[in-house]
Amino acid sequence: MEIKEQPERPRSSLRLALDRFMESAVFESGLAEHTLSAYAGDLNGYLTYLESQGITDPSCITRKNILDHLIELRKKGLSTRSAARHLTAIRRLHAFLREEGFADHDPAEGFETPRSVRTLPHVLSQRQVEDMLVMPDASTVEGARDAAILELFYSCGLRISELATLPLRDVSLEESMVRVRGKGAKVRLVPLGEEAIARIRLWLEKRTAWPIRDDTVFISRRGRRMSRTTVWKVVKHYARAAGIPFNVTPHMLRHSFATHLLDHGADLRAVQEMLGHADISTTQIYTHVSSERLSRAHREFHPRAG
Repeated sequence: MEIKEQPERPRSSLRLALDRFMESAVFESGLAEHTLSAYAGDLNGYLTYLESQGITDPSCITRKNILDHLIELRKKGLSTRSAARHLTAIRRLHAFLREEGFADHDPAEGFETPRSVRTLPHVLSQRQVEDMLVMPDASTVEGARDAAILELFYSCGLRISELATLPLRDVSLEESMVRVRGKGAKVRLVPLGEEAIARIRLWLEKRTAWPIRDDTVFISRRGRRMSRTTVWKVVKHYARAAGIPFNVTPHMLRHSFATHLLDHGADLRAVQEMLGHADISTTQIYTHVSSERLSRAHREFHPRAG
């Protein structure tokens, strides 16, 4: 007897939103693999709970729904540390839903996550970044493109989605400026340094060797817009070629951009503007990274550090 396949049930807007969030977490947030796995499990459980309450639309979630879910988890014996991680995942999800227009409010706003679960961003040393930047062979078309990609990540602090979708019209070499369309459709201006301008100019000269079927700055050999996965692989390839002994993500270059600016005396507000952070408290985490490095340097090199 022939068994007919059951048609796949359409995914709810809530599940589709979670897919988008996890995609963003993979390509933009630079989270460690074990953190991504934990978030996926935590948020799947959260959505299962919401669905059991008849909620399938992100805009219908309330603060009470979140509280009830957390209370239920604690009743099931979830540890304080795991509950804190769970709440962190929920807060990030709801912030993303509001920023991306899936919901017009953030019911998780105001929930305090214990400071102990907040980790400092991993940054590359200046030497490691420089070793990466010299790896592409800029005499080739692909190498010129990749050199410009790495330079823009590091010297402009772009997110991977911002770089992959950057239109040619938003780059002004004459004004030494790039117009970046960030989260929540917010537009910011980021200065281009001399090295970035030189690498972009070289790439644009060589870009015509490939068919051009998209208006983005960076294209594939087939002339199409580069996917975030492809851009991510470019960064991983040159990090490996430079002998960096850990996994390097595009977001790590963004972290390095901010930290190195502050290390060299940049104003925190200016860094906030260039990163496109709505709240300066988000940018302030980089001051902790810089102060940690200063403390380490003092301990290691000052004659009276003890």
